[in-house]
Amino acid sequence: MIVPQVMGSAFREFVLLAIPLFMLAGKFMNTGGVTKRIFRFADDLVGHITGGLAQVNVLLSIIFAGMSGSALADTAGLGEIEIKSMVDRGFDKNFAAAITSSSSSIGPIIPPSIIMVIYGSIAGVSIAGLFLGGIIPGLVMGLGLMIINYFICKSRNYPKNESRPGIKNLLKSFVYAIPPMLTPIIILGGIVLGIFTPTEAALIASLYAFFLGFFIYKELTIKKTLKILLEVLKTTASIMIIIGFASVFARILTQQGVPQQIGSVLTTISSNPVVIILIINIFLLILGCFMDVIASLIAVTPMLLPVIDTLPISRLHFGVIIVLNLTIALNTPPMGASLFVATKIAGTKLEDTFRAMIPFLLVLIGVLFLITYFPVLVTYLPSVLM
Repeated sequence: MIVPQVMGSAFREFVLLAIPLFMLAGKFMNTGGVTKRIFRFADDLVGHITGGLAQVNVLLSIIFAGMSGSALADTAGLGEIEIKSMVDRGFDKNFAAAITSSSSSIGPIIPPSIIMVIYGSIAGVSIAGLFLGGIIPGLVMGLGLMIINYFICKSRNYPKNESRPGIKNLLKSFVYAIPPMLTPIIILGGIVLGIFTPTEAALIASLYAFFLGFFIYKELTIKKTLKILLEVLKTTASIMIIIGFASVFARILTQQGVPQQIGSVLTTISSNPVVIILIINIFLLILGCFMDVIASLIAVTPMLLPVIDTLPISRLHFGVIIVLNLTIALNTPPMGASLFVATKIAGTKLEDTFRAMIPFLLVLIGVLFLITYFPVLVTYLPSVLM
């Protein structure tokens, strides 16, 4: 009798409506002709830098992160055009797949973020605060990937654009990219100014994305729209099943005192908060290799929050840490979903692509520990703007 009650209680969280709505917005953007317009602008802006299309790849992920909220959506939506363009210009297939999968990790960090919505609903943390907290870490991730791109591409003599575009061409491509690039501004601006909630922002983003694809670019048809709605319906159903049963699992863990036992184990290892947070990070990195991101998040968050509450770290700060941690795992086998998608698009072997991805993974893990021990990178914007 208790199981359906607990599951029903989990489903009644109003904020969870943002999950299918942000997915809908991302799919409308992918299908509605937005990708190629942003690609053109990114290519004009950074394509002449050493690394060329590899740098465009990262910048495109940064821009698209403000629209989709999902790493897989970025990999699948952007991967087709990115990997093909890179291979056509002489880049190695494994390298192209590796940077595409790695840069897609920025998707759930820069707002909006589906995973942050789920964490916020579990931890009782302001989703607007989490969104703001992810902006600086996401930009640092992008900067780190572009720097390592520069050195790898320079050593391998990968091509770049022969000349810089003129101001006129750059402005023209920027104007074409303005409508979709307004999406994150509408979402964040509305939330910060108190005009609408994160859930309402997700609805507005979906309607705006549909308007662009259907009426402005006219690449979104009724048939494509119905297909997208069905895909989002299926994905939402699977996510809600995970959330429902994970809520039951969390209830059992709480009743059995598992969070307190974990806290006791960690404090027996060390009383130093720095060491405890390091252990938690390592645990999450390993866990992400073997479990789905959403399932991992829902399973471990109730266990770890009581421990976090005893440390000099806020739940908001920890939220960005755990989201980045589990997002990195999307690039690591055997459960690396983004890695599998990028490998499939490129037509390469998983082990070869993963080998090419190691330098990028080291950058992402470096950013993880940077935001862990320098909390101002996460907390600054929420403290100033909220």
